[in-house]
Amino acid sequence: MPMETEMRLRLQAIEKKFGQLQERMGDPASYGDAELLKKLNREQKEIQPVAEKFRELLKREQEQRDVEALLAGETDSAMRSLMKEELDAGREALAALEAELKILLLPHDPDDDRSVIMEIRAGAGGDEAALFAHSLYRMYSMYGEKQGWQIELSNLNETELGGVKEISFLVEGEGAYARLKFESGVHRVQRVPETESQGRIQTSTVTVAVLPELEEVDFRLDPNDLRIDVFRSSGAGGQKVNKTSSAIRVTHIPTGMVVECQDERSQYKNKDRALSILRSKLYEQKKEKQNAQVAAERRSQVGTGMRNERIRTYNFPQGRVTDHRIGLTLYKIDSVMNGELDEFVNALRAADQAERLQAEG
Repeated sequence: MPMETEMRLRLQAIEKKFGQLQERMGDPASYGDAELLKKLNREQKEIQPVAEKFRELLKREQEQRDVEALLAGETDSAMRSLMKEELDAGREALAALEAELKILLLPHDPDDDRSVIMEIRAGAGGDEAALFAHSLYRMYSMYGEKQGWQIELSNLNETELGGVKEISFLVEGEGAYARLKFESGVHRVQRVPETESQGRIQTSTVTVAVLPELEEVDFRLDPNDLRIDVFRSSGAGGQKVNKTSSAIRVTHIPTGMVVECQDERSQYKNKDRALSILRSKLYEQKKEKQNAQVAAERRSQVGTGMRNERIRTYNFPQGRVTDHRIGLTLYKIDSVMNGELDEFVNALRAADQAERLQAEG
């Protein structure tokens, strides 16, 4: 089935723009303008996958026409049979390329290329929930390392048993948000706590929030809306006390939103990081209000942390992890907890693409 005219016209326009951007970036007149080059590079990078895939499709279509022309003049039956097989294979390849292009043409989430601010909080389950919150931080840290991303701790509130009541950290790397945004929500764990002498399984929950990291130019904060307090850092039970007052607490007065940052020794760095987190939280809040009418399609709702609100269950006795949104169960919990998340991430992204394709169609 030939490609729809509207889709081909869109692809032709994108391919033409890609060629124009290549010319402008190669023009010596652009070399002296760093901001212009940055802008052109960003635009080129955004449409490059579509343009290159369309060029591949055009090349394949030309090859098909060449084979059809040869077939029309061929009299040898054996050669005709080979050419027909080649045409059949070419049609399958074209269909696959068109399917890829449909996905590439889906509206691009402008936040996908950003780094990420992640927050993990213990929910229902007391100490066991806090211990699992620490396990999830370890899982995401290991996944980030496998992707070549940098992990920077921002704020940590520990328990006496080595668990985590709350932790926030930056995952710095290209495409981090695109791969981690579906992790937002309630994660449920079912396992026997170390302190349980009767061997009974306990169910606990942990909430995960994934926010795109924003620069000041992307979302400006009004200094008049902020109250900034300085205090001394402290760890579990008053341990790890920082003798200098370098920890920062920023309160956004209009919303009452509070962000603390106490991992850096520098007061300036803590303030910078706290403002970055606040900026991302307010931006996400604004996005959620704008998208309220399609909230059912969003996958970034953290919920209240109660046991019946969950996106994924980690069942240790049975060695399985189940993502309830797509019905995918993997019986390799140890690998998952060691950062092997790609099967879930890829399946969630594919499901999201399929849903959006259906909506577009």
